[in-house]
Amino acid sequence: MDTEEFRRIGHELIDWIAAYREGIEARPVMSPVQPGEIRALLPEAPPQRAEGLEGLTAELDRVVMPGITHWNHPGWFAYFPSNSDLSSVLADLVCAGLGAQGMSWQTSPAATEVEDVVMDWLRQMLGLSEAFTGVIHDSASSATFCALLCARERASSFSQARSGLQGEAAPLVVYASDQGHSSIPKAALLAGFGKDNLRLIETDEDHALRLDLLEQAIQADLSAGRKPCALVAAIGTTGTTALDPLEGMAALAQRHGLWLHVDAAMAGTAFVCPELRWMWAGIEGADSLVLNPHKWMGAGFDLSAYFVRDPEHLIRVMGTNPSYLRTAQDGLARNLRDWGIPLGRRFRALKLWFFLKAHGVEGLQARIRRDLGMAAWLAEQVDGAPHWERLAPVPLQTVCVRHVPTALAGDETALAAHNRTLADRVNQGGRCYLTSSVLKGRLMLRLSLGAQATEPRHVALLWEELQRAADQG
Repeated sequence: MDTEEFRRIGHELIDWIAAYREGIEARPVMSPVQPGEIRALLPEAPPQRAEGLEGLTAELDRVVMPGITHWNHPGWFAYFPSNSDLSSVLADLVCAGLGAQGMSWQTSPAATEVEDVVMDWLRQMLGLSEAFTGVIHDSASSATFCALLCARERASSFSQARSGLQGEAAPLVVYASDQGHSSIPKAALLAGFGKDNLRLIETDEDHALRLDLLEQAIQADLSAGRKPCALVAAIGTTGTTALDPLEGMAALAQRHGLWLHVDAAMAGTAFVCPELRWMWAGIEGADSLVLNPHKWMGAGFDLSAYFVRDPEHLIRVMGTNPSYLRTAQDGLARNLRDWGIPLGRRFRALKLWFFLKAHGVEGLQARIRRDLGMAAWLAEQVDGAPHWERLAPVPLQTVCVRHVPTALAGDETALAAHNRTLADRVNQGGRCYLTSSVLKGRLMLRLSLGAQATEPRHVALLWEELQRAADQG
């Protein structure tokens, strides 16, 4: 492909994306296809001769669009908001067009230094002190894995340089809420702690970790000859956006020498608003924290922000320095290959830079406050409606509900089937999309607000659709 063809087809694709976003509300939010339907639209063997990219947008319409669930739809209330602002779409285009490798400063100085700046911008926006330094990861799962690796090495005096965990006399233990994200147990297992050394602590009526049970678990492990190692606090749990008691957890971590990692993957965006920072009071006691600007904030996937208090420890755990990577600038600038697991690094910082230039802090704050207001309105409707039950507080933008007809009250199996049916009815209608989850044995409908295109009228429509589905019995 020469540059003229690239320019022509590129303009067509930009127009196609713009038209898609302009007309997205008219599409059914959830893809209606069945397994195998998209595969059947493609040849079984690759093209033997070059076909070119003429008619590419028509092929996208034919093959891809039927199988797209529209995460940027204003009727999106499923999983979590995963906004992909058009400014970050342009940044991804520039990133791919440049094809830069950011594994070290010398391989593309701009990739490192723009990341340095925008991550410090984000630190300031969140009200974090200068004690924290940020780096971009692909996802919160990777960042949490890095945090537990760092915790492991600190607690074991760098066992990786000797015989690893197999040579440790006392097993190392990780603690987290039983409402924490699945990436936490996964990271603990991959980091070699073992399932027997993972403690998922029960939660209170607001679904936040119980400090008393945490302290009991730590004391029990100490008495049994185990070594408490790491503690993960969830600020905005996946199920209900519950807030673990971070100040108390930080105090326990300090007392027992635990690494404290804070998972604020979705909720972290909220703390751009100063009036919401009470939710993570105690954050300055953390060793590391993660939030995902590619969720509620709006910079397109993948872009996770990982902040650490001790970069030198992270580099010691993650760093490698083979001769073929050494440069004259080593020691003068950050080599970000040593700040995470992958060696290769895309120029993801462009997405955050473009996004913040496009919206500014005040624009982002206004949207966060809008979303919180819509969630509060929806919670109020649920609380005032007969036979509807809210199963968790609403500190942020997620409202957890279920419908409880009188005839089914007390029968959890029947209630679960009933509420799944309600979700199916709403989703099949095409105008809204929601997902369900199980909270302490009770199936609930998770209504997660925060798509950039969502306005109050769309939340009102969701409430109407839910009531209409319930009225069908």
